[in-house]
Amino acid sequence: MLILLPPSEGKADAGTGRRVDLSRLSLPELTPAREEVLAALVAHSGGPDEVGARAALGLSEGQRDELRRNARLPRAATAPAARIYTGVLYEALDLGSLPPTAERAARRSVLISSGLWGAVRLTDRIPPYRCPIGAKLPGPGALSAYWRRALAPALTAAAGDRPVLDLRSGAYAATWTPRGELADRTVTVRVLHEREVDGVPVRSVVSHFNKATKGRLVRDLLLAGARPRTADQIVTTLRDLKYTVLEQPVPAGRPRQVDVVVTEL
Repeated sequence: MLILLPPSEGKADAGTGRRVDLSRLSLPELTPAREEVLAALVAHSGGPDEVGARAALGLSEGQRDELRRNARLPRAATAPAARIYTGVLYEALDLGSLPPTAERAARRSVLISSGLWGAVRLTDRIPPYRCPIGAKLPGPGALSAYWRRALAPALTAAAGDRPVLDLRSGAYAATWTPRGELADRTVTVRVLHEREVDGVPVRSVVSHFNKATKGRLVRDLLLAGARPRTADQIVTTLRDLKYTVLEQPVPAGRPRQVDVVVTEL
C-alpha cells in the first residue's frame, strides 16, 4: 500500500547532517522540478522584496527568520524527513516509537507531499524550510499548478500495482488525482468530528481532530502489519481496527471517498 501524507507547517528547528543532495532524494525523476523550485525559493526569500516574499509564503512580519532560513537552504544541515516534519499528525504517528517491522513498512509505504520537494520519503534527508503549496514563486509560478504537471508520472509509478491511501489535505491532494484503474485502487479519507448540539449529532471538519486522527490511523495500520491489496481491503482493515468508516458516493472513475467519524481525540 502507498500512503500519502501532507507535510506539517511545523518543522524541526535545524538539521544535523550533510547539506541537501537532490540527486539522493527518492523519486529522482522529480530532480529537475525540485531544482527549479528550490532556486526560485532561495532567490525570492533572499531578495530585496521582503514584503512580497513574506506574502508569497504566508509569513507575518514577525517571521523574517523563516525567510532567512529559506535563503540558506542549499547550505543548511539536513535530517530525515521523519524528523523534520513535526506537528499534530506526526506527533500522533510517533514514528520514532514504532517497532522495527512497522518502521520498515513506513519507509516503504509513506510519501509526504511538499510544496518544495514535490514528495519525499521518510528517509530522505532535507533541511527545515517554509514553502506551502499555496505559494507563488517567480519562475515556477503557482506551486499547486506546477506540481500538478510534474507529480502525475512520478506518483503513478510509485503506486505501481498497490492500493493508495490518500490522507493529503485539499491543497496537496489537488496536485495529483489518480486516474483510470489506479483510481479504483485509491481511498481518500476525510475526518469528521461528531458532537451533540441540542441533543442532535452534528459532524464537522476540525483541523486538530483531522490531523491527529490521520496520524493515529497510519500508526495503527503499521502496527497491525496491514497489507491490503485493494481499496475494499483498505476500508475493511480500517473497520477491523475499530474506526467508524462511512463511504460517500463519487462519480465513476474517481477515487473512493470515506469519512472517518470520531467523537474524541
